[in-house]
Amino acid sequence: MLDKSPDDLADLYSIDAVHEFPFTSPGFPPSFEGREAVRAGYRAVWGASPVQVEEVRRVAAYETADPEVIVAEHVVVGTLPIKATTFTVPGLLILHVRNGLITRVRDYMDSSGVASARA
Repeated sequence: MLDKSPDDLADLYSIDAVHEFPFTSPGFPPSFEGREAVRAGYRAVWGASPVQVEEVRRVAAYETADPEVIVAEHVVVGTLPIKATTFTVPGLLILHVRNGLITRVRDYMDSSGVASARA
C-alpha cells in the first residue's frame, strides 16, 4: 500500500479471491472478484488518486477461533499534496487466508474520512 503497487498486492491473493468493501463510496465497486480484478481495481483506484500514503499504523491484530481468519485494525496516514493536507483513515480488515494466500477480505474503511480530506 505504501508504494501503491497493485501487482504486489494482487500477488497476495488466490486466483478466485474476493475483496469486499461493505461501506463503499459512490462510484466505487462493492467488491473485486478474482485476483486479476483486485489487480485491475487497485491499479485504477491508486492510479487515479492524488493521495500519498505516508504510513500504515498497525493498531491490533486478533486471532479467531478459525485459524484461517485474522482481524486487523489499522490507521492509514496520508497527504493530499494539492492541498498540503494530512489525514488519517481508520480501517478494519477481516482476512481469510488459505495456503499462504488471501481468499477473502472484508475491508471496512472510513471512506468519509477520505472524502473529508478532499473537501
